Amino acid sequence: MSQNSVSYYTLLNISPWASPQMIRRAYRELSKQYHPDTTDLPVAIAKEKFQQLNEAYGTLSNPESRNTYDLKHGYSRFSVIQTPIEFRSTVDAQPYQSRSAYLDPSDRPLSGGELFALCLLGITFIGCVALVILVGISRGELAV
Repeated sequence: MSQNSVSYYTLLNISPWASPQMIRRAYRELSKQYHPDTTDLPVAIAKEKFQQLNEAYGTLSNPESRNTYDLKHGYSRFSVIQTPIEFRSTVDAQPYQSRSAYLDPSDRPLSGGELFALCLLGITFIGCVALVILVGISRGELAV
């Protein structure tokens, strides 16, 4: 970013998860508004604002440069669960721990729905094995 500390998203009046079409639409509207030939603003101010818009659009319209910009400035277009700050110090003190906010399957007991699904899978497996044995017996091909 040039001299301003205003983010490119704020400059274009869009959210960080805006689609490429939304970015283009916002740029076109604002460029018409701030183009030095079409605005009532003083030429120096209009030229500076228009250059900032061009810089923002140039960065956000290119997927690679947008990803780099997002990583550098802490934006994310994905909904990410982040661990609370008070838990980070305990995680950092351990030698190796996954820094994901998602629970490890061994950290909690199975819920009632998960147990029910496992029972259904077990019953289905046993039923399939029994069906294979019955089909083998009925065809006389059972080799035990």
